[in-house]
This record gives sequence, C-alpha cells and structure tokens, in this order.
Amino acid sequence: MLPNSQPAIPGKTDQARMRLLVIEDDKEAAEYLRKALREAGHMAEICHDGEEGFVAALDGDFDVLVVDRMLPKRDGLSVISDLRARGKTTPVLILSALGQVDDRVTGLRAGGDDYLSKPYAFSELLARIEALSRRGATQTGDTLYKVADLELDRLSHRVSRNGQEIPLQPREFRLLEYLMRHAGQVVTRTMLLENVWDYHFDPQTNVIDVHVSRLRSKIDKGFEKTLLHTVRGAGYMIRDGAR
Repeated sequence: MLPNSQPAIPGKTDQARMRLLVIEDDKEAAEYLRKALREAGHMAEICHDGEEGFVAALDGDFDVLVVDRMLPKRDGLSVISDLRARGKTTPVLILSALGQVDDRVTGLRAGGDDYLSKPYAFSELLARIEALSRRGATQTGDTLYKVADLELDRLSHRVSRNGQEIPLQPREFRLLEYLMRHAGQVVTRTMLLENVWDYHFDPQTNVIDVHVSRLRSKIDKGFEKTLLHTVRGAGYMIRDGAR
C-alpha cells in the first residue's frame, strides 16, 4: 500500500544522513520508500520478508528500522521482539494497516518505538524516523557537544569556552545547540526558522541576524579563534577555525 502523501517525494531535510533498513513485503511500496528516503538524503536498504529482515537488522548498523507488521516467513512483531531479546536497541518504526488502539499497544509492547498506520503521508513517516534517530542518539549518551574549546551540555544547559561559563538566554541556547549539532555544516535561515523558532514560513524579520550577532559576541568575543561564521549567501556555520 503506497503512502498517500502529496507531493509524493518531499525535498531534503536538515537531518544528518541516516542509514535505514526497511522491511516491507510490498515491493512497490518498498521501492517507493527507498527512492523517497534517498531523495531526502538518506540511505535505505530493503528486505522483503521477516527472516531476511531479521538477519539484516541483527548484523547491520542502522540508525532506524522501518518494519511492516504483516510479513512473509516471519511477522514483524516477532522480528522486533527477537531483536530486543538479542540486545539490539536500534529504534523501530512499525508500519501496519492494523491501526486500532489494541494493535498499536501490542506493537509497542513487542519492542517497537513508534507505530504508524497505513496509509500514511511520507512527510509524517520521515518526521517520525528523524525523531526516532534523535532519540536513539540521546540514549547513547550524545548529550555533550564540543567544537574546539566550546562545550555545550544539553542535560545541564551549561555552555562554556576554555573553562569559562557563558550564560545564554533560552533561545540563544537552542540556537547554539542546533548549530553545534550540525558543526562543520552550513545551516540555512530556513533550517533555523523551522528548528529553533518553529516557523514554517519566513516572517521577513531580522530576528535570526539579531540572535546570531548576540550569540557571536558571547561565544567568540575575547577569544583567539572565531567559531561562529557567516557563510555569505548561504547561512551560518560553527567550526574550528582561526581568525
């Protein structure tokens, strides 16, 4: 069953490239997902039955598993529960035409992390995959970001540079966290509006410029190296670089 998204293939997101495993017996739907995920900037491997999918998931290093519930040879819930029994903690998104509350509860209790009923919009599936990927990173201890001598602790909400604590306002902290999570990458205005300000449109204000300027004065002023850079015509970047 193909997703009911319009448009069918959305553009790339700002999410770091992920390696995904899709276990789906509907070959047309599986190929659609492979193409859509690739166009969103990710890698996707496909398995068409539960046994093949179980082996691939057990042996492979994937960021997220997308598992259809009804599979030949071995059903999806059996695949998930056996992976959990083997100590595999990779986040799992279950896909199923069975969408009642009891069905979702059964899927989550079998070891799934999220449950999406068919038909679904690809944009929602992609958002859920990205959320699971972030959750997986947090569970593995990805709470401290560091670029050169600048450190940000997501748990304590503390920022320091060269051992000197830097007080930030909540919005400044979110801005710096997002930039550091994408260290070495150009972060566009649109990415910041959607992920730091939760705007899905451009309000045509200088709010980003003002906050970036304030943040730069706090983390760079008085230090030998400039870390927060403006990439002309593109956006901003946090990286270790000299003046």
